[in-house]
Amino acid sequence: MATKLNAVDVLIVGLGWTGGIIAKELASTKLKIVALERGGPRDTNPDFIDPQIHDELRYAARHDLMQNVRRETITFRNDESQTALPMRQLGSFLPGQGVGGAGVHWNGVTWRWLEWDHQARTRTIDEYGEKIIPSDMHLQDWPITYDDLEPYYDKFEKTCGTSGKAGNINGRKIDGGNIFEGSRKDEYPNPPMIAAQSMVMFEKAARNLGYHPFPNPASNASRDYVNPDGVAFGQCHYCGFCERFGCEANAKASPHFTVIPLALKNPNFELRTNSIVLKVTLDSTRKKAVGVTYLDARGREFEQPADLIILSAYALGNVNLLLHSGIGVPYDPKTGKGVVGRNYAYQCGGQATAFFDKRTILNRFMGAGALGTCMDDFNGDNYDFVKAGYIGGGGISCSNSGARPIQSHPTPRGTPRWGSDWKRAMVDNYDHAASIGNQGAVMAYRQNYLSLDPTYTDVFGRPLMRMTFNFQDNEIRQMNAQADICVTIAKEMGATKIDRNVPPIPYSIVPYQSTHNTGGAVFGADPSTSVLNKYLQVWDVPNLFVTGACVFPQNAGKNPTGPVGALAYWAVDAIKNQYLKNPGPLVHA
Repeated sequence: MATKLNAVDVLIVGLGWTGGIIAKELASTKLKIVALERGGPRDTNPDFIDPQIHDELRYAARHDLMQNVRRETITFRNDESQTALPMRQLGSFLPGQGVGGAGVHWNGVTWRWLEWDHQARTRTIDEYGEKIIPSDMHLQDWPITYDDLEPYYDKFEKTCGTSGKAGNINGRKIDGGNIFEGSRKDEYPNPPMIAAQSMVMFEKAARNLGYHPFPNPASNASRDYVNPDGVAFGQCHYCGFCERFGCEANAKASPHFTVIPLALKNPNFELRTNSIVLKVTLDSTRKKAVGVTYLDARGREFEQPADLIILSAYALGNVNLLLHSGIGVPYDPKTGKGVVGRNYAYQCGGQATAFFDKRTILNRFMGAGALGTCMDDFNGDNYDFVKAGYIGGGGISCSNSGARPIQSHPTPRGTPRWGSDWKRAMVDNYDHAASIGNQGAVMAYRQNYLSLDPTYTDVFGRPLMRMTFNFQDNEIRQMNAQADICVTIAKEMGATKIDRNVPPIPYSIVPYQSTHNTGGAVFGADPSTSVLNKYLQVWDVPNLFVTGACVFPQNAGKNPTGPVGALAYWAVDAIKNQYLKNPGPLVHA
């Protein structure tokens, strides 16, 4: 029997970037706010101090900051003809756990998505006609435009101290920045990071081929910085321990030291860690959320009533809670009806590993999470879909995120996988190899979705969430075409040997690819194809909001954290200035 607690005004489930932003922004309302985080507390000191944070075995190989799949996992299959099986160890993606969530162990790449990404269906039809869209592809517009979100992109970048170079300020294209980006009102808060040798070589080769390279936007501070909230950042020292690690210098933006401490200063805010939310409870009309049921660290069950509930867990976690709570109609691929679980997408790849002679020394060990040079010439709608044969491209980049000793040992294809020959090849190639990679968009499809598994349950007795996903022909063509472009750039860089690679086809959940899971609870203008309205408010339950990458109708050829943060600011602005003044639907269907 659950113990019922005193009601609060606002309940936040999950305290990563989006939950932290919303908690901080609502502090001025003087409302009673409670946040429930399934993992433990974290702080830079003592959790991320040097040298213990540079433990590659603990953090990179054994996933110390990640979700514990022995307690909570998913099942996976490529299509409905297969029986889904549990993911028993982390592989393709790495959801975070603990205060700060995946925002603690991310790399720091902070994109604004392209204008096409916000209006993919309309812009594609306007340019090519509707017939170019495959019949099984769920190509959908966002319910808001890039221009609507631009001030919130700017706010998130300044919160994060993002380092970069603008390529389009007030419509004026600027060489050296991304000339394909949407118009922005302001420059990045910090200048670009120092380019690694491989980035210099990539930039020269890309320009020789007529492309338009620019530095990755990086929330790894290129200099000491104080953000508009008064939070101080240290300067990145290029240690190479970003992805899968916390940052001992507070140089990599993270919610655990930016927005969350500001929320904790609010006397009306309470954080409860090691609290696993089982479901959102509804009233008898099923049109109003009345609270959540959760377990604390001792396994005690509590019911926490609340007037306003915000789901801000990881993308897959939000969808899982909606399904278990019976909120919204679950998606049925046979009929095409239902919305919860619909439009699940991932990201695709394709790359060239370039090997150089021994005179080319790259200092690969000196890196940062988002240190890289990119180009968008084949991303969004910056190229001809008909000529290319696919919709939705990708960014092509050369990055130097740090070559750590356990997991970084590039050797040419054909090298033995163990023994003295492998060791010799590893030594010979360690500092003379670079990766030119495509980060590709993945469109949503009728046959790719999330649902509850009929066979397997978690440690709490609930059905596991089932992922049904595979790369489709559109993405397979894109991966192969972009991998060929990567090979061309590698040749122009002067590589003596090049290995061309694409991810496993069919998609495999085993090797790591990216922690960029999107969709399942998308926002839109039509309740028949979306769970949320444009303010991330659940159509059927107006006192429930959902944040994170689960809201994207399809995935882009860029990392998701930039729009995730911007949309959190967008949603909380609507909550503060519209919903709290007049609770109810902010958009009427």
